Amino acid sequence: MKKKVLLIYPPSPVLNREDRCQQPTRDLIVIPPLPPTDLMYLAAIAEKEGCEAKIQDYSQGGDYEADLREFKPDYLVINIATPTLEHDLEAVKKAKEICPEVITIAKGAAFLTLAEKIIKGHEELDFGILGEAEETLKEILQGKSKSDILGIYYKENEDVKFTGKRPFIEDLDSLPFPARHLVDNNIYRRPDNNKVQATIKVARGCPFHCFFCLATPVSGAKVRRRSSENIIAEIKECVEKYNITNFLFWSDIFNLDKEWTMDLCHKIIESGLKITWSANTRADTADLEMAQMMYKSGCRLVSIGVESGSQYMLDKMGKKITLDDVRRTVKVFKKAKIRIYNYFVIGLPWETEQTVEETIKFAIELDSDFISFYTATPLPGSKFYDYAKEHNLFDKETSFENAYYYPAVNTHTLSKDRIFELHKSAVKRFYLRPLYILKMLTRIRSFDEVKNYFTAGMNVLLRK
Repeated sequence: MKKKVLLIYPPSPVLNREDRCQQPTRDLIVIPPLPPTDLMYLAAIAEKEGCEAKIQDYSQGGDYEADLREFKPDYLVINIATPTLEHDLEAVKKAKEICPEVITIAKGAAFLTLAEKIIKGHEELDFGILGEAEETLKEILQGKSKSDILGIYYKENEDVKFTGKRPFIEDLDSLPFPARHLVDNNIYRRPDNNKVQATIKVARGCPFHCFFCLATPVSGAKVRRRSSENIIAEIKECVEKYNITNFLFWSDIFNLDKEWTMDLCHKIIESGLKITWSANTRADTADLEMAQMMYKSGCRLVSIGVESGSQYMLDKMGKKITLDDVRRTVKVFKKAKIRIYNYFVIGLPWETEQTVEETIKFAIELDSDFISFYTATPLPGSKFYDYAKEHNLFDKETSFENAYYYPAVNTHTLSKDRIFELHKSAVKRFYLRPLYILKMLTRIRSFDEVKNYFTAGMNVLLRK
């Protein structure tokens, strides 16, 4: 009889559970819930090992307890996130209560620094996976001895054991395509036109070690890219099998390598696939030739991690870009007719009233199509977390529950409450400009867009 593997996003608040971000979406304006692509990869691994796999994103609905009783899994694989950590682990406890023999496995960035605490405090958890989980899960399902499986934490008697770091997967083409047949793809839609959107993970790793970011700790400093042929094959499967033509090309940094980027765009065009896609970019890695080729292949939106309008703040956070780099890149993508979504972060340790004002004015100057002002969140595993601990920026009420919305720490000069007020002011000053509203209204092409822009607008007006 086939072993059964239940892979879940737990019945916790809606969260984008990509390890580098871990963003609660209820308070963010234009961030849609992303599909559980990480679980789809793991489910595909489980199916290759001869198991029956079931994926459930309980943040989007479903009856967890009923599924446990009906499916009776041999293995539970759960994505846990720092903002909802204890809530997530309640789901592990519930699984053991209903299915006492189930082997429970958790993955997530929390294991970068909190592994011992998690394993010690939760007898119901059998394995904690550190790092990329695909090969690790395969070996667990194969029944290998715990001590021979790299990348896991587990409890033996009263001691927490760690088997050592597992090397990153060098050949991403070797992974099976995500098991999209196990999810309701219709749940996950673009925030502007409400069309179904798939996430395609095109690369892993980032060499830039930014102060606040988990990308490098989670995925390594070496950028590992899939081949264009492999990506095209997955796109083709999505189009032909699932009728999906909108894509988010997910990576820690998309267009660092111009040759690879241009080759992928060329191959999309040559394939004849009529798709639209979006991706992230740094502010110093794009030129007009690349931007125009991206547009020609279907790119309609890029997100840029600007982070601050203060050069002082950019230098302090190790961003390694200049304000003029940002201006140049925004101009390039505007000229190529690609919409722009800029990210900013407010509340890093050196933030002042002046640097926040510089950031707001810079955001307005750039006049991008969409924007997110995040409040700085020192997630465990980041340089920011270590710095905040060393400089006593945490207080007794510190919580990651409202990550990226309500601040988790004070700055050297600003309180959490003041950072939050500045954050709300920044959002309203950008989005409630009459010229911005007029610009966006002239771009509306469908009733779904009317509804979505109206909802976003109300979220800004009613922001508390």
